[in-house]
Amino acid sequence: MERETQFIGQSAAFQDAVDRASQAALLDRPVLVIGERGTGKELIAERLHRLSTRWDRPYVIMNCAAMPETLIESELFGHEAGAFTGATRSRAGRFEEADGGTLFLDELATMSMGAQERLLRAVEYGEVTRVGSSRPIRVDVRIVAATNEHLPALVEDNRFRADLLDRLSFEVITLPPLRAREGDIEVLATYFGQRMAAVVGWDEWPGFGPRALAAMEGYDWPGNVRELRNVIERAVYRWGDPTKPIDALSFDPFASPWQPASRSTKAEPASAAAPAAASAAAPPPGQVSDLRAAVDSYEKTILADTMARCRYNQKVAAEALGLSYDQIRHALKKHGLNQ
Repeated sequence: MERETQFIGQSAAFQDAVDRASQAALLDRPVLVIGERGTGKELIAERLHRLSTRWDRPYVIMNCAAMPETLIESELFGHEAGAFTGATRSRAGRFEEADGGTLFLDELATMSMGAQERLLRAVEYGEVTRVGSSRPIRVDVRIVAATNEHLPALVEDNRFRADLLDRLSFEVITLPPLRAREGDIEVLATYFGQRMAAVVGWDEWPGFGPRALAAMEGYDWPGNVRELRNVIERAVYRWGDPTKPIDALSFDPFASPWQPASRSTKAEPASAAAPAAASAAAPPPGQVSDLRAAVDSYEKTILADTMARCRYNQKVAAEALGLSYDQIRHALKKHGLNQ
């Protein structure tokens, strides 16, 4: 999957974040980018570099979570030959590689306290010291860091240095999740859908049907734009008729009646069984002695089963049953299923 480098969206919340990044880019100060996974933190970091006065200098990326704690300091600050087992020659770290440009530290919250202490010195004094050396090296680097954690809470838990946070938080850009970007879901879905349609060789773009649009708007998108892209591209290539609007989405690619059970998954207790089993099956017509009770029981079974299939998303379940949102909320409350 190729790297997506452009911003797509028209919601005020999203445009405000992009505008703030554009303004902060002009100032040679550290910036923190905060947001859930898949919200575009990497794109904002790249924008901060491309619009800065350092645009023609190195842009170096380091994912802190991908580095073992024993190697992260060597990756950041470099090492001298013989500094540790396997260090057969000297190596410059990411700070030296980014000298004159921008260093993007992704997943900042995963950095160890020891690495944080050395990072603090590099930010405060503009100096780094390679592992195994006592000679500091001057560097001119702008720091942009990203995380999906709430760093002030980590400071309270003594998992992140308060002084480092103070020095990195000249500006904090918090990206809105997709569910808060009003109007952007359909815009992004159309963009991703049209591109995928071209990949699979469709001559025209059929658009989305009402059920698919309702499902998109009713879903919470925990993976945000990245997840939306996967869902839409999967829907396009699975759709068999390019002359008709796409009206089926699969949010969980692992969903299957033949899904293997995880060895770590324990059997569910009786109280946690499938919601459909909570209500008894409808009795044969000749055995019904209380029509209202039988109808209520069957209605509850249908509601519970539909909610489970729709991953407890009320808007999607309402669409599947041909009900309004208010109608399904009333029915769920009536049967005690709105827990």
